[in-house]
Amino acid sequence: MQTDFPVNNSSSLPQPLRVAVIGGGPAGLMAAEVLAGAGPAVSVRLYDAMPSVGRKFLLAGRGGLNLTHSEPPEVFMRRYGAHSAALEPLIAAFGPAELRAWAESLGIETFVGSSGLVFPKDMKAAPLLRAWLHRLRSAGVQFSMRHRWLGWAEGGALKFSTPAGEVLAEADAVVLALGGGSWARLGSDGAWVPLLAERGVPVAPLQPSNCGFDVVAGPAAEAVEHGETRREFLKELIGQSPAPQPGWTEHFSSRFAGQPFKSVAIHFTDSQGRSFARRGEFVATATGVEGSLIYAASSLLRDEIAANGSATFLLDLLPDKTPEQVLVEVRHPRGSRSLSSHLKSRLNLDGIKAAMLYEVLGKEAIADPVKLAAGIKALPVRVLAARPIDEAISSAGGVKFEALDANLRITTPAAVHPPVFCAGEMLDWEAPTGGYLLTACFASGRAAGQGVLKQLGL
Repeated sequence: MQTDFPVNNSSSLPQPLRVAVIGGGPAGLMAAEVLAGAGPAVSVRLYDAMPSVGRKFLLAGRGGLNLTHSEPPEVFMRRYGAHSAALEPLIAAFGPAELRAWAESLGIETFVGSSGLVFPKDMKAAPLLRAWLHRLRSAGVQFSMRHRWLGWAEGGALKFSTPAGEVLAEADAVVLALGGGSWARLGSDGAWVPLLAERGVPVAPLQPSNCGFDVVAGPAAEAVEHGETRREFLKELIGQSPAPQPGWTEHFSSRFAGQPFKSVAIHFTDSQGRSFARRGEFVATATGVEGSLIYAASSLLRDEIAANGSATFLLDLLPDKTPEQVLVEVRHPRGSRSLSSHLKSRLNLDGIKAAMLYEVLGKEAIADPVKLAAGIKALPVRVLAARPIDEAISSAGGVKFEALDANLRITTPAAVHPPVFCAGEMLDWEAPTGGYLLTACFASGRAAGQGVLKQLGL
């Protein structure tokens, strides 16, 4: 069986310490950069299952590569929710300002957009990745592509599957940066979960994050209209046949799938009292909803579905108007005009927004001005399931922070030898889009690399 890390047989020369970084996303590449900074005392080899590194990073570049966010640090950290305390020391050491300075050191100028998002000036990921890989190779980092990690062989060697067969690699320390469970075709397939779990490492189940949802139209609205609580409604569903099927009606789906809801707002309060309220936009899919506004609420919606079987958010189709203003316009005499023409004329409400009213409220409620006005301002949209994790932008769950020390080394159930550090999306955290995902990946990769150097006494 082949082995990596060539051995120096000359007893007169000091042996460099061998560090294996497994995973070629931002976290792994940043860990490799930190390790290579130690000079000839460390030999760094980065492994990845794909033919090239940074594939998901390049995909993010299609949308302009939102590197980070310019908002104040205390606001920035709140975006990580329950995981902010664990991530705070990592991001305090390498946060938005440091990330921008690092990009500048690669020759990549950044700018702050109107919404506070930070992008490369050319809005592309490829130039940054090319400059970064040039830096890493110049610093001596070696790359082994098409190496899929299979865990450990007897004796502690790392085991990889390659086109040429299985390969073993000895290392004095290991950084795992294997990603989460979304976009498996780009390398993040979650195959590492059982490899760590079988060794007793606590791993929270991977779940979709920043994801879309399947809806069921009609019943949610009817339940709300009749004063029925969500729990009562779900209880009534038990034993009924057929069960509610996800998706819009064929009429709505065939005409409006792929179209955006622009200038709307979402309000949602879960059964634990946690609330979400924000303006923005999202898109109707063939079976439900997706897009930035939905992604921002996705963790609450996902958890509510897990707890109660469904979640219902309220959609404000006209957030610039008060309920009273809407009711006045709905009640305005329309003469011989159709209701559709009336809504278009008085409220500029047409297209997908008007169709959504018919889809969710039904004809009886549409004919009642009070119910129609209430629906325009608070249309109940019931979601039954998150879309599959492989469709999600990112994933929640992963190696629990309780299994790691302050340097991100695995210490639970017992310290692993050789020492193993974890970084990036494979850790148990999640964040909304807006630069928070990449920032935490960069920061944790840097922290893991520094942790290895401390462990090795460098």
